[in-house]
Amino acid sequence: MASSGIFSRDRATRIAEADSVAVIGLGRFGRSIALELMATGTEVLGIDTSEEIVQSLNGELTQVVRADTTKEEVLRQLAVDAFDRVVVAIGSDIQSSILTTSILLRMGIPHIWAKAVSDAHGQILTQLGVAHVIYPEHDMGRRVAHLVRGAALDYIEVDDDYAIVKMGPNRIVEGKRLGDTNLRQEYGVTVMAVRREGTTWCNADADTVIAAGDTILIAGPIKKAEAFGQLR
Repeated sequence: MASSGIFSRDRATRIAEADSVAVIGLGRFGRSIALELMATGTEVLGIDTSEEIVQSLNGELTQVVRADTTKEEVLRQLAVDAFDRVVVAIGSDIQSSILTTSILLRMGIPHIWAKAVSDAHGQILTQLGVAHVIYPEHDMGRRVAHLVRGAALDYIEVDDDYAIVKMGPNRIVEGKRLGDTNLRQEYGVTVMAVRREGTTWCNADADTVIAAGDTILIAGPIKKAEAFGQLR
């Protein structure tokens, strides 16, 4: 196992205790996710088997390490077992993807996102118990990064500077009439629509009251929509 800089399990554990994600596999897709997470303030432990890739990302991620993640003892040395969120972005080696993912599941990682390069690969990951299987042709790196990072249930970039976020209600809107929340002035976002359990989507207006268990669509500039999506 090699790394960029000085690696220690204690340091990796401190990263895991912060707002952090481990990204395994730093090809084009994994790199995109890792860099977007860093751009939005999330600490990232990046892992890849390629020394060239690791060196190219030295200084770009919180920590980047060259390692074989198909070995449980290596993952534990890297303190991956201390992370709540891990992305398996390995695409070129399906066997390594499956072995790595199965170890993470056995380690009890609460939230795993795994890249699938084919329907068969995706079916195997699903059968293993992965709740979030990513098909890159449908889920681009930027979008997935926002889903991994926060409370968003879905995320759509309408343009370079505007997004729509699907999320559950937070303390700012739950139990309140939207007209009384002053969202646009204070947070720069607007609640566009709401869906109650067992019902269809309906447009929101000033008289709409958001209840716990509802799903809402908010819209606004990307940074403001992202920040609002992080509020609990």
